This record gives sequence, C-alpha cells and structure tokens, in this order.
Amino acid sequence: MASTNGLVPITRSFLSSYYDKYPFTPIASDVSRLSDELHNISNGLHKDSPPLPEGERLLIEEAESQPPHKLDENMWKNREHIEEILFLLETSHWPKSLQKQSTPEDIELAGVLKKMKDKFEVALQLVESFQSKNSSNIFNTVMSYMPQDFRGTLIRQQRERSERNKQAEVDALVNSGGSIRDRYALLWHQQMERRRQLSQLGSATGVYKTLVKYLVGVPQVLLDFIRQINDDHGPMEEQRQRYGPPLYTLTKMVLNIRLFLTLSWWRFEDIKMQKHQISILEEAVQVYVSELERFLKFIGEVFANSPFFVTAEEAGAIEGNKNDGYNETTVAAGKTHEVSFMVDTANSYIAWDFSILQGKLSTDIGFCVEHTNSSGQKTLILPYRRYESNQGNFCTIMAGNYTLLWDNSYSTFFKKALRYKVDCIPPVVEPVPSIASEVEESG
Repeated sequence: MASTNGLVPITRSFLSSYYDKYPFTPIASDVSRLSDELHNISNGLHKDSPPLPEGERLLIEEAESQPPHKLDENMWKNREHIEEILFLLETSHWPKSLQKQSTPEDIELAGVLKKMKDKFEVALQLVESFQSKNSSNIFNTVMSYMPQDFRGTLIRQQRERSERNKQAEVDALVNSGGSIRDRYALLWHQQMERRRQLSQLGSATGVYKTLVKYLVGVPQVLLDFIRQINDDHGPMEEQRQRYGPPLYTLTKMVLNIRLFLTLSWWRFEDIKMQKHQISILEEAVQVYVSELERFLKFIGEVFANSPFFVTAEEAGAIEGNKNDGYNETTVAAGKTHEVSFMVDTANSYIAWDFSILQGKLSTDIGFCVEHTNSSGQKTLILPYRRYESNQGNFCTIMAGNYTLLWDNSYSTFFKKALRYKVDCIPPVVEPVPSIASEVEESG
C-alpha cells in the first residue's frame, strides 16, 4: 500500500503548474476550415431537403450547438459519431443507386467511401484504446493506495461485477433494437451514475458510510480527492481549459462529417455528391483521423503521468501501522477460536486473511467456515483444512450466521499465535469501482 502520509488532494493550481510542462501544439488550421466548409454545404442541403426524420433534425440541432464541456463526454461523443459514420459507410446503407455502381462516377465514389471507412475504423480503435488504457492506469494507481489485503481483491471483484452488470444493460438495449444514439445515451448515463456515486462515497453520506466503515483503511486523502475532483471549479476545470479547446474542435469536425454524409444520403437520389464536395470530405476525413491520433497520443501521455495521486516514492515511503486492522490471539492446545457474523442479506462478502506467527514450533492451524440458518441447521461453506496462512473470500447466497473457525484441538502441547483480519461487507457494489473507474474520465 503506497504511503499517503502528509498528502493532500491535488489542487487546480498544482495541475496548472504541471500542465505548463505539457503544452499542446495547436490543432491544424485545416480542421476548422474543412469543418466550416462541410457545415456550410450541409446548411444548403437541409434547406432544400424534404421534411427530415426526427434523428436528422436532432443532428442538425446538435451541429448548431457547442460541444460538451467535459473531456470524457467529448470522447464518448467522438466514439458515437464515428460509429454512426461507419454505419453510413456500410455498403448496405449506401443510397440504392450508389449500391448499384452503374456509372463511372459511382464506382469512383464507392472506392473513396471504402477508404474512408478504413480510416474511421482506425479512429474508433484509437478512441477505444485510449479510454481503456486510461481506465486501467487510473484503477491501478488508485489500487496502490488501497490496503493490500483481501479488501483489494474484493474491490477488484466488485468492480468486475459492476461493469458486467453495466455491459448487460447495454447488451439488452442493443438486443431490443436500440439505436447507436440510444446506446451512447445509456453509456453516458452510466458514467454520470458512477460520478454521482463517486461524490457520495467521498462524502460518506447515507449508505456509503457503511461501505467506508467496512473498507477501513481507505486513505482519507483519497476520499477527499474523489469528493472534490469534479467540482465545477475544481482541478479538472484546469484540464478542460488547457486541453478542452482542441478536443472540442475535433468533436465539431466529426459531427460535421457525419451531418454531411447523412444529408447527402437523404437526398442522394435527387442530387448526387459533387466532385468538389467529395474532395472536401476526403480531405476532412484524412485530417480528422490524423489530428485525433496526435491529440490522443499527447493527452494519453499527460494523463499517464498526471499527479492526481502523489506516489509513495515522491512522498517518502514510511512504515505504516504494523497492526493495520489485524488482531492477534493465542489459540491454546486443544482449543478453537471463532469469529461469527450475522448476515441479513445475500450477496454480502465475507473475507479473511490470517497467518500463524513465525518462530513457533508448530506453524499450522485448522480452518473452516460454516453457515447456520434460523433453524439451527449447519452447512459447511469452506471445508476443513490446515494452513500456515490463508487469504480468501466468498459471496453469501443466503442470510444467516456465518462462523469462521480456527482449530487447534488436534494439538496436545503447542499453542498457536494467530494473526488475523476478518470482515463482512454488505452488498453495496456500485460505488467501489467508482473510486477508480470514474477518475480517469473526470474531465
């Protein structure tokens, strides 16, 4: 567990000083020029178009508005627009007359569109890879500040369960016929829910007090950090002011590419794309993917080294509390030691970490876990076995009394010096991953 001795949550002024070392070379002027040209062409197209479907009207309204303020929302928006463009560039979604490729012009355009599709597939991989790496980096950094015992294992398990549940929501939406727009609306809703839970966990209000209580050992500085990281005028506002403008420009550009393609497809049977329009579109796609790749590579390096958390080396590693929540007891020869929990609901976690202190003549002890229901019927949960040390956990499938039993009854002469920690964590699973999975997208 990395030391947090003497640390305070990162401040906006500290980030400002840090970001001074990472100036971003401005986005190429071609981005704004090409984006504006596509926007102007699209204006002419939709003014002369027949009544548009709801989706196209919403897209036009979005193109007339400013991009989102948060960096992570812009990342999701770029992914959404790229996926929508890839949908339009699927051969089966081309206008009917273009699918036939009955003229030399249509054959030439088809070739251009296939190259564009390849470029956007690369762009989608770039954004997905950035988000995945950023998430992993932050989670691993945060975990280095968490207690390095069974609680770390539980946090990872709960994070995985939470993310599986969220993915199941997305899969259900897709299987029911939800659109790309619907899917990304759900993804952003899930992200905002993580953020809400993050703030509540940091403040330790309501049910989250229970969670923090059972996760004794979480550094207070970490809780303070996650509580204030997304304040409107907090540290992330410095990030938005520094690196938001180039990303906003790219969001605007990919939106204008999508809008132009959508409107062109909508009235393609009446008016086909002009050569100069195709040329502008082709150049815009090339510039967008190139500048997006440059921005993501730059910002990925900045985030990977960002001092949201000061490392143990920087702070000066110190020896923490040697006890760290552990208990020590002596189990006499021929005796046992028990710890019991009354569990009210299923899906709670019971966890343990124990060892026999070294330097004794006999260094193992029997251990098992059993459940007793309201009728007094006992069920063995973990079979009896002798250990020198053991760490583990399980998720309860029923309420009742759970007993962890250390057995030295087989010993005639030797007592055992047992050092142990046990915990029963209630089924509050969503906030835990938010400590880590939310911070990486807090821009």
